[in-house]
Amino acid sequence: MKRVIFGFVSGLVLFVGLFYYLHQKKETSQLNELSSLIQFQLENVGKLIVTEAAFSEVFSYEDSKDYFRMLSFKKKTLVIVNAKVTVSFDLSQLETFIDKDKKEVHLTYIPNEEINIYPEIYYYDVSQDYFNQFEAKDFNKIKKRVDQLIEGKIRQSQIKENAKNRLISELQKIYFLTNSMGWSLHYNAQEVDSEDSLEDFIWQDAKKIMN
Repeated sequence: MKRVIFGFVSGLVLFVGLFYYLHQKKETSQLNELSSLIQFQLENVGKLIVTEAAFSEVFSYEDSKDYFRMLSFKKKTLVIVNAKVTVSFDLSQLETFIDKDKKEVHLTYIPNEEINIYPEIYYYDVSQDYFNQFEAKDFNKIKKRVDQLIEGKIRQSQIKENAKNRLISELQKIYFLTNSMGWSLHYNAQEVDSEDSLEDFIWQDAKKIMN
């Protein structure tokens, strides 16, 4: 009788142990699969976001050289500028950390924006005296002024804000993914508990993201 009881208990222990092992193995396998799926989706998010805008500017450039307070030699031109501006975020530089044990995804670094200006500069009504002709330094001055004018227009426009809104839209995809799988998303050690909270966190941290 004791042998029967011992055999029964041994079999029960073996069954429970095998069940627990298979259950744990299944959970670990599922966890690894979810982690791999999240990593794959994060890589898909890692693309280049580009927002474009066009700006125009017209100004005159003039320079004069005076000799002996009697002679003055001038040069001038009308400058017309058509510029394409892009604001971009390279999300391939997005840095994340996945904590499988806690089922957490952490955004640890969001890349800064990159602003590029592509100006087309046209010169009209160019006039210059023999002793004061246009030189390379004049065109450098004009180019510098063009950059300053276009940068001023960028600050007055919505292009940076539009670019950031597109950035937030892409990052919210990560929140939707993690939330749908029962994981949590964290940004700057703060848990993102809604799509709006991620937007709030980024706007609060705007000085670190936007120049």
